[in-house]
Amino acid sequence: MVTNTSDRDGSRPGGATPGTEFDVIIVGAGFAGLYMLHRARELGLSARVFEAGGGVGGTWYWNRYPGARCDVESLQYSYQFSDELQQEWHWTERYASQPEILRYLEHVADRFALRPDIQLDTRVEAAIFDEASGRWRVETSADTVTARFVVMATGCLSSANIPEIEGRDEFAGATYHTGRWPHEGVDFTGQRVGVIGTGSSGIQCIPIIAEQAEHLYVFQRTPSFSVPARNAPLDPAVEREIKATYHEFREAAAQTPFGIAAPISDKAAMVVSPEERERTYEEYWQTGGLGFMVAFADLLFSREANETAAEFMRRKIRATVTDPAVADALCPDTVVGCKRLCLDTAYFETFNRANVTLVDLNQAPIERITADGIRADGEEYRLDSVVFATGFDAMTGALERIDIRGVGGRALRDKWAEGPRTYLGLATAGFPNLFTITGPGSPSVLSNMVPSIEQHVNWIADCVAYMRDHGMERIEPTVEAEEAWGQRVNQIANMTLYTSCNSWYLGANIPGKPRVFMPYIGFPEYVATCRDVAANDYQGFTLARSQT
Repeated sequence: MVTNTSDRDGSRPGGATPGTEFDVIIVGAGFAGLYMLHRARELGLSARVFEAGGGVGGTWYWNRYPGARCDVESLQYSYQFSDELQQEWHWTERYASQPEILRYLEHVADRFALRPDIQLDTRVEAAIFDEASGRWRVETSADTVTARFVVMATGCLSSANIPEIEGRDEFAGATYHTGRWPHEGVDFTGQRVGVIGTGSSGIQCIPIIAEQAEHLYVFQRTPSFSVPARNAPLDPAVEREIKATYHEFREAAAQTPFGIAAPISDKAAMVVSPEERERTYEEYWQTGGLGFMVAFADLLFSREANETAAEFMRRKIRATVTDPAVADALCPDTVVGCKRLCLDTAYFETFNRANVTLVDLNQAPIERITADGIRADGEEYRLDSVVFATGFDAMTGALERIDIRGVGGRALRDKWAEGPRTYLGLATAGFPNLFTITGPGSPSVLSNMVPSIEQHVNWIADCVAYMRDHGMERIEPTVEAEEAWGQRVNQIANMTLYTSCNSWYLGANIPGKPRVFMPYIGFPEYVATCRDVAANDYQGFTLARSQT
């Protein structure tokens, strides 16, 4: 393998030290890319991170919309690879805001001196495997480099989805996407604003935009279930208690289905009395957070049980929103959890404001965007700004936008034309030495992302070390292992209610995208499987020795 001979104290445009040949190229400088670089350095590997943005942070660099914050509690949505780091960093809120998470990641980059090997403002355009040399040629907007390994740390929610609405480019006002928010911020004071989309980002930004705008029009296609976040300043006593036994706290969280510490019930919703069921839901509602989904053990397996949770939440909406017609339009008729459960702060209360109008696109579909605003069902809504809170081409979008070509020149986007195929969500047959962190087929978005990222990075680093120690130069999954894994992912998904509605878990938010359930359900079982694969000399992979 190549050894790093570059001067780490040198500099070049984009911030990285010079060099064209590396052991590892890492694409993306968010949680995944930063930790992957740290582990590569620990192994003594030469590495370069390419990042399209002007700073580190990944999704937290780009997503700066009003109200942006994580829906996993801050003491859990953080690295655990360094006890010193997790002990010294103090979060200020139960749920960290985007600026605080970005400051945290900038601190990590500085604390571990990662910046010399990160090249900013550089977009990876292509990665092409050269079979003769066994190396990847990575073409960027700045230069071309080669590496033995390529690690895609591009994130699951990084490829912004802007819907193709007729007339979109004719609008004379300003347009924004929540995932590509201007870094200087936006002041909507005195404006007529339209927000399209009521998923997680819409639910977070709508209450804040409503406080600024002269009038806010919310264009809703599908209403979302949302639980109060109950966000508050982080109690120092709680912080001390968790940090006193942080390792045990993390270990316990890793044994839960989603890798998130929460009080999980082993009771079935339909076994307890209606009074106990109502009391339990109310307790979880008052606590706030995603733990609501584990109030009963069968909520994601039994439609009857799930409907009791759904009806409880609909009653909460109707008790909050004063206009009965608006309340009804805000009540989802889907299964709770089949679309991502949202957390909010005064979202439903926002629709009681005189300057907020809900436009139900099921009753009044958007016909087109005009120079002056949005026309829906014959009515013109005159707007100064339009906000697309329309989410992302999740899990595969960022990968497929890069021209990735493996053995025989086959493009990854062609291989995945009928849906992504991977082994463990970590690699795909025909693309040797290419790893995907939290790729499709791994728990990823159905887990606490940071522990999932760390688990993947550690697995990849251990795999590369194993290859070095055993004289191996090339690794890729077998087609058989890949097919069997895809079947397993879908068999588990089909045992649940996740597949019961169209969601971005299935790619349903992107026109023409194949409907394939992408995340693996069950963090502990997944981790155990990855461990067993490695322990059995990387069962399901083909490894080739060096020819020298």
